[in-house]
Amino acid sequence: MIAFRYLRTRRQEGFISVIAWFSLLGIALGVATLIIVMAVMNGFREELLTRILGLNGHISVYANQGQLTAYDKLAAQLKRLDGVINVTPMIEGQVMVTSRGASQGAIIRGIRPTDLLKRDILASNIVSGNLRDFNGTNKVIIGQRMADKLGVNVGDKITLISPKGSVTAFGTMPILKAYQISATFNIGMFEYDSSFVFMPLNAAQVYFKLRGAVTNLEVFGSNPDAAPALGENIRIDMGSKVKVHDWQHANANFFNAIEVERNVMFLILTLIIIVAAFNIISSMIMLVKDKGKDIAILRTMGATRGMIMRVFFLAGASVGTIGTIAGFGLGLLFATNIEIIRQWIQGFTGTELFAAEIYFLSKLPAVVDPSEVITVVIMGLGLSFAATLYPSWRAAQTDPAEALRYE
Repeated sequence: MIAFRYLRTRRQEGFISVIAWFSLLGIALGVATLIIVMAVMNGFREELLTRILGLNGHISVYANQGQLTAYDKLAAQLKRLDGVINVTPMIEGQVMVTSRGASQGAIIRGIRPTDLLKRDILASNIVSGNLRDFNGTNKVIIGQRMADKLGVNVGDKITLISPKGSVTAFGTMPILKAYQISATFNIGMFEYDSSFVFMPLNAAQVYFKLRGAVTNLEVFGSNPDAAPALGENIRIDMGSKVKVHDWQHANANFFNAIEVERNVMFLILTLIIIVAAFNIISSMIMLVKDKGKDIAILRTMGATRGMIMRVFFLAGASVGTIGTIAGFGLGLLFATNIEIIRQWIQGFTGTELFAAEIYFLSKLPAVVDPSEVITVVIMGLGLSFAATLYPSWRAAQTDPAEALRYE
């Protein structure tokens, strides 16, 4: 009762109450910002992981020299290993795509139509056209962003130019061939939507002159995090005739950058809560000084030092607790609706806040991790409680005689 009475605004200690309110607001904003930023960083990692592993294998197996021949036999051998779910023969190559005077670089992926249908992230994100038309020797599937840039639609033709052409007396002649677009996709990752072209495996073998061979085998395991161990098992089983690369090494730059940024942002934003905690200390010290006479009277009436300490501890801790709870609610509300809020701000200001060309994803992701939220809340409460200890101790050490003498 006494603690909450001290927190209520009165004319003579109005400035102290204002500082307490600013402390509460600072802790709320710090906790909310920390929850939001951690959710966005988790969202980035999960979205990138989902798209990268949805479109690429967990492990890629290459021949030590040249291409992989008898690839179906090798695929059957790999499928017998523990932890291997599926193996997909693949042809990869770089080309130039041209149409209607526009051109850009692209990555060709030759894959069997049956294997393409198993890539759920691609099959469920077809914008136009139909995957059933993905067959023959002159059909391709391209990303929607590439189609927009080239100004083409389903049914139109694009020309693929490969620098690895035929050697003639006049030099190497690049391979030029026109293909019809059977479908377009948009998986929400800029790099894939703007630069990937899928082609039936037999058509890719003809185009790249790899009859009876593929460039690599994509292996999907039961646990993506166990890819390095599975890759080591593949090396042991297949010997020195193959090279093995897992997704963690292939995309290490992406995920290392996200992890470093996440840790740095956590440390920086924690400073907001620490600053708010210092505001609690200053406001409580001022309150103790202002209530010196009240403390002396309470002591003369029989209040112990522990009772006085608890009064001011409750007064300061309530500011931190209310601020932390408010920040918790605000952070969760913002994180769960962050894409709607981004769209609203973007429409209101008329500026693009989240360019897919820069951030790789077309939507702002957010994934709330309960353990991280609990950590942030405990940290907010812990700093708030720690900030009240010294002022409460100072209040408990007040000498009643000295306080009443100066009053």
